[in-house]
Amino acid sequence: MKGDMSSNPDKAGSAEAIEDTVTLQSNSFSLLEWLKRKIRKPRHSVPDTSYSLERTDDIRPGIWNLRQLRVEDVMIPKADIKSVPVTISKSDLVLVFKESGLTRLPVYDGTLDTPMGFAHLKDIALKYGFNGSGGRFALKSMLRPLLFVPPSMPIGVLLSKMQADRIHMALVIDEYGGADGLLTIEDLIEQVIGEIEDEHDPDEGAFWVIEKPGCYLAQAKTPLDEFQQEIGRNLTDAEEVDPEEVDTLGGLLFMLLGRVPARGEIINHPSGVEFEVVDADPRRIKRLRAYVQNKDTS
Repeated sequence: MKGDMSSNPDKAGSAEAIEDTVTLQSNSFSLLEWLKRKIRKPRHSVPDTSYSLERTDDIRPGIWNLRQLRVEDVMIPKADIKSVPVTISKSDLVLVFKESGLTRLPVYDGTLDTPMGFAHLKDIALKYGFNGSGGRFALKSMLRPLLFVPPSMPIGVLLSKMQADRIHMALVIDEYGGADGLLTIEDLIEQVIGEIEDEHDPDEGAFWVIEKPGCYLAQAKTPLDEFQQEIGRNLTDAEEVDPEEVDTLGGLLFMLLGRVPARGEIINHPSGVEFEVVDADPRRIKRLRAYVQNKDTS
């Protein structure tokens, strides 16, 4: 029976376990019910790991992850968190939102170990954009609260808490009270249904878009051969790269560095192409930007 979880003991057992963790609201269509429906029709039957960090226990999307995985397994490490000080100016804050492509940014006082909340792009835009009255910029008054969670918390419990408190960003706190990592509700849902495409991603079927001459916004799974033909460069002609072992742009960057690069990191290729990591998590690259100089001017 197609998609009936009762016909599959593994899925049925997992679903029962999750219901112990995530509380359902009987009078509304809960997020858990939606996740159950999505998992019956997975978006990808085989996870794409060609540009992921190699692991012996590769995490596949599935509803069972809500109980099996803990916050520390999927959080964005502290070193990779994009955050801003509470003293930041309006123009600088807008620039950070623009360059990062994020809609929520943690805000701190002094260091991230003293978090104050998070800034939402919508709040800034409604008050200071769209011909709003604006006035004197006061970021502190617009901050939304963060959740503070331990690394050992099961992600199913955190998802339930995010639903109940209607707070979609959590800061992971270590045993000494310092910031250890960050999670959003999207990070949790992606552990169940796979990667969620957003409006910044290239259209389905298109691996890259040309933002301006010589500037490409590309998915990490872009076939390397096709992109090399597009830009007229040989990207595998580097000492660190084995042409037989790499098929995608994300895999190319991983091989050049020997690790998964952080969001915002710049990688200079020997051919003269400059790569900027636009979106990534601790396990894989998602999107990148490639700057290709004209050979006549390089």
